[in-house]
Amino acid sequence: MTMTDEKTKQAEEQARAQLESIMTMVKRLQHCDDCDGGEDCELTDQEIFHGINTYYKEGMTASEDDKQEYHDRDNAAEKIQEDPLEVRSDWHTPGDDDFNKPAEYKILLCTGGPACRIVGDLDEHGQPDRARIEYQDWFTPWIELVDITSEERDALLAYAQQFYFGE
Repeated sequence: MTMTDEKTKQAEEQARAQLESIMTMVKRLQHCDDCDGGEDCELTDQEIFHGINTYYKEGMTASEDDKQEYHDRDNAAEKIQEDPLEVRSDWHTPGDDDFNKPAEYKILLCTGGPACRIVGDLDEHGQPDRARIEYQDWFTPWIELVDITSEERDALLAYAQQFYFGE
């Protein structure tokens, strides 16, 4: 395996790790919309700890505070909002004077070697209607992570839709 192949493999692994994190954040946000956090909530303690980014060891029990934190929709949305390094549309920062009806967006998740981003198209209302995840390492081209499930693709789009790309 060449050095370039090894770098590309590491970048792809980083993209998969980012995708897993996005899946967890979106699952939590969607759960907050569907559940009131009461007695009928079917989440396991492990899912609660994972969703609030807390270490879980077999046998640990989520406290009421942990459960309440998991079900705090504002907190779940805030975690997504704070996650990326940069959010741009048509390669201009939203709110800039030269910003005018964007058609594309980019959400930079991590940079350097490796780097990872979500890119896609915006509809006529400035909302993401497509999302794909790409990765690269130093001096290599961006490569789309193509072998992802429809559930993962839906989570990418739901994640991207948490950002404002309008005027």
